[in-house]
Amino acid sequence: MARVAFIGLGRMGQGMAGRYLDAGFTVSVWNRSKAKAEDLIARGARWATSPEDAAIDADAVVTMVADDNASREVWLTKDGAAANMKAGTLAIECSTVSHQHALHMAGVLGARGLIYIDCPVTGLPEAAATGKLTLLVGAEAADLDRAKPYLAPIGNVVRHFGAVGSGTVFKLINNLMGAVQIASLAEGIAMAERAGLDMNLVAEALATGAVASPQVIRHSKRMVARDFSGASFTAALRHKDADYAVQLAESLLPESPLVGRAAVEAYARAKAEMPDDDEGRMIEIVSRPK
Repeated sequence: MARVAFIGLGRMGQGMAGRYLDAGFTVSVWNRSKAKAEDLIARGARWATSPEDAAIDADAVVTMVADDNASREVWLTKDGAAANMKAGTLAIECSTVSHQHALHMAGVLGARGLIYIDCPVTGLPEAAATGKLTLLVGAEAADLDRAKPYLAPIGNVVRHFGAVGSGTVFKLINNLMGAVQIASLAEGIAMAERAGLDMNLVAEALATGAVASPQVIRHSKRMVARDFSGASFTAALRHKDADYAVQLAESLLPESPLVGRAAVEAYARAKAEMPDDDEGRMIEIVSRPK
């Protein structure tokens, strides 16, 4: 029976790890807080005392952590997953990290004989729990073929963008565009409120008109109603992703003005005031009198 180590049990990671149990894998899990693993342990997962412990004898190690620093910690510290992984083991990074970090990790882990695949995902926690994520992959074709049995439980769409790092490039583009859309949506709704428009009509028109996108559809009514229950993506995570994306954009488009910078600045404010709250609460910052 194939063995998977899953590291990082946040809103997305819990559902993803559960999918490996559903698929019949032998699963070891680690998270900074054991409380988030209790349900998985009850379902048959083995609790590991460290990322290194989780990775012992694993055929694939999958990480879903917050950022570059967390990724570096769970892979490369003295009790990190890579400490004793066997040569040829798959190292599947589902976290959204910076492009530079993905390339660095590929080099470091590759030098140890491990197969690093950048595989950030798109989809909400509900999709993670049902195996319906879209996987944005950067890998050599042969490595992707080898990894497919370990990707199938968590995603029903695999988009292979090319070599290692390319999946992360697209994920950062995707999340930067999301940040711009959400920030501009908040600004538009604040304008409509100040102008005295019928806000129910505004929400309906935005969600069904020419500017509608999944982000606009998801957030427009929530912003109008100021209903941010069931947060699935926080202001702090959106800021992190947008910041990584703008760093990449500045390296690729050094002579171009970047609209993404404004979104990063807006989410820096949101991160400072409400880091763990839903990203849609950007409306409260934009609409607040100065």
